[in-house]
Amino acid sequence: MSILLMPLYLAAGIASGTVYFRFLWWDVRRLVAAGNPAITILSMLGRIALLGGVLALASKQGALPLLLVALGVFIARFVITLGVRAPAP
Repeated sequence: MSILLMPLYLAAGIASGTVYFRFLWWDVRRLVAAGNPAITILSMLGRIALLGGVLALASKQGALPLLLVALGVFIARFVITLGVRAPAP
C-alpha cells in the first residue's frame, strides 16, 4: 500500500462516518417528532449499507486501510456528537 493513499482512507472514513451520524441524528429527530417509521427504517438500512460497504472495501485492501477508515469514522462520531449535544440547563 502506498503511503500516499493513507490520507484517502482516513478521508473516506471521515466522510462515511459523517454521513452515517448525520443521518442517525436526522432519524432521531424524525422519530421524536412522530415521523413515519418506514422512512426511518429505510434510512437505517441505507446507513448500515453505506458504512458496511466502505468498511468492506477497505478490508479488501488490508488491515491498515481498514484501521484508517475506522479511525475516520471514530473522528466523525466525535465531531458530530460534539455538535448535537443539548446545552445544559
